[in-house]
This record gives sequence, C-alpha cells and structure tokens, in this order.
Amino acid sequence: MGSDATTTRVSSDELLELLDSEPRLLMVDVREPEEFADWQIPHAINIPLAELASRLREVPRDQRVVTICAKGLRALEGAAILKSRGISSQVLEGGMDAWASTYDAVDGVFGQATVVQVRRRGKGCLSYVVGAGSRAVVIDPSRDLEQYLNVARRHDWRITHVLDTHLHADHLSGARELVATTGAALWLNPADPFSFAFEPISDAKAIELAPGTHLVVSSVSVPGHTEGSTMYQLGDYAIFTGDTLFLESVGRPDLANQAESYAHHLFHSLHERVLPLPDEINVFPAHYGAGVEVHAHELVTRPLGSLRHTLAALDLDENAFVTWAVANVKDRPGNYQQIVQINAGALALGSEAGELELGPNRCAIA
Repeated sequence: MGSDATTTRVSSDELLELLDSEPRLLMVDVREPEEFADWQIPHAINIPLAELASRLREVPRDQRVVTICAKGLRALEGAAILKSRGISSQVLEGGMDAWASTYDAVDGVFGQATVVQVRRRGKGCLSYVVGAGSRAVVIDPSRDLEQYLNVARRHDWRITHVLDTHLHADHLSGARELVATTGAALWLNPADPFSFAFEPISDAKAIELAPGTHLVVSSVSVPGHTEGSTMYQLGDYAIFTGDTLFLESVGRPDLANQAESYAHHLFHSLHERVLPLPDEINVFPAHYGAGVEVHAHELVTRPLGSLRHTLAALDLDENAFVTWAVANVKDRPGNYQQIVQINAGALALGSEAGELELGPNRCAIA
C-alpha cells in the first residue's frame, strides 16, 4: 500500500484479514441500492456515491474506512469525496469482482483424517480436501486449482480422486481441470446429465484414504436439489452434504423446473439418508448464506444434532415440507442455465467465465 492512507488501496485478501482483526472496520459500499441488495460483503453499509457527500455524518472519523463498489472506480470517487471532507479511507482494489475470488482455508482433524475446508468467501462456496496418509480426495472444487494443489503440497498428499456432490448451478466446477492436472479419478453420479467421461458412483461406493485402515469416504445418493445429488460420508465423523442440507436451510428443488416432485425427493433424502445419522456427525455443506457468520480459523460446520433443533423445515411432514419448499424458492442463481450447461459438458467454457459467476450463491431455500 502507498504512503497516503487517504487514497491507498486494500486487496481483497487484506480485507479478509481486516474482517477478523479490525473491530472498528467500516465498509462503505457506494453502489446503487439494488446492486447492494443483490450481493454485499457482510456488515458493509450502503451509501450510494451520489448521496455520499450529504450523508457524511454516517461515516465516523475515528474508524478505519474501506470504500467498495463493483470494480473499484466508484469506490475511488467515494474515497476522494471522503478525503475532501477530512476523512481517511482505503479502496477495495477490484471491488466486488475481486471479492468474488477471495479464498481462505481452515484445517480440522476428524478421526485419522484431516479435513481442509476451502472457503470462497465472496461467493459463500465451500469445497474440501480430505486426506489421510499420503492420499486425498477433493470435493466440489472451484476452477482456482492452486487452492487445492497448495493444500496437497502443504500436507504432502497426492490427490487421487475428485468428486462433485452434484451438477452445480451457481458456480463453475473445477473438477475436470483438476483431474487433468493431477491425474486423479473423477467420480460423479450418473443421475445428473454429465456428457463427458467419469467413473459412475452408486450408494456405498467408497474411497480408502489410508491403506490398511477403515477410513473411507462413502457415497450416498440424496436426490432432491438435483437428481444426482450425492452426500459423501467420512465414517461417523463428517458428512459432505453438497446442496442437500445447509447450516441455515435445505437445497432448493426448483432449478430443473420440477419443484414439487424434486421437493418430495428431497424430503425422503433428508429423512431416510441424512437425519438417521448420529447427532455428533459434523455437517459440511457446499455453501453458506448471509445468515452464517464466518471467521478465520473456524470451520463452517455444525453437528447434525444441533441442526435438528434449529431448522424448522426438518420437523415438517412431507406435504407441509413440499408446500413450504415450493412457496419459498426465490430468485434463481444468475446465469444458472449457462453454468449448468458448462458444468455438464454441453457448452464450452469461454472467456466470460469470471462474469458468469459474479453474485451470491442462491442454492438454498430462503
């Protein structure tokens, strides 16, 4: 950063650190209200650029201020307005575009395995590297392959398998690219319409992580969000639920335009495959929403038993669950039809990949 603190820039990685280390951080998002309502950084406040000069009383002079916009240009203008009134600030370099590709990672030990949760903070996307001994599997990777390669190098693991929990609609999968880079096997559920080569999985198909042990990652079909939705289970320690079960809700059933029938499937998956598991098992979803607090060095997970008591949808009978699910699905993920086609292999990935993914994930029922 430069020497003039009133006009300097802060990278998205630096902002990520500030979110945990700076209790008096004030993020001023100068985009228009509809842009802010659609997607924002948690705890930011919205003061549109055109209103900033008249609303300076909302910007304390004794706090660290970062201005934010879509790509950084309006935030620079906002910082100039603040500077002219004697208020120091920094600008988020690259704006929300940069925030969309900002990652951190947290390790946790579960039995003999290590679970590394890779968090794409701007999208609320969660992916995982699960390893033991010299082997590891990657679940739901994004296209930023270095995130997973770095984890493997750090733990001295060889990535042997790459898994997606389902055909993703809100972000581009990096599974095929990671397989091409590492030589790992690609395992997918054939109930989703993938049009490229992979090894089909079925219930109880397992990957042995450490030779000579009983530590395995097993697949369990949980249709509902998509017909090929799959949960992966790490013994009695963890379940990787994809978009079937989140910490704040359950997966939306409407993206294939069969909301009612998929909601029935989702109900049965939850009640026959997920909820019979022990209370102590840890739930690791593929996403988190705005209502989930995320902190450095803390895994985004909760024991299944606690979700039984906090998610009202899990207490509904089948008819009530289907009625609730169909009534409460809201805006679909941006560009989701194109993203689905790319992830299925039906459409080539072009230069517009970054733009396709901008915005929040919208795979949970609100």
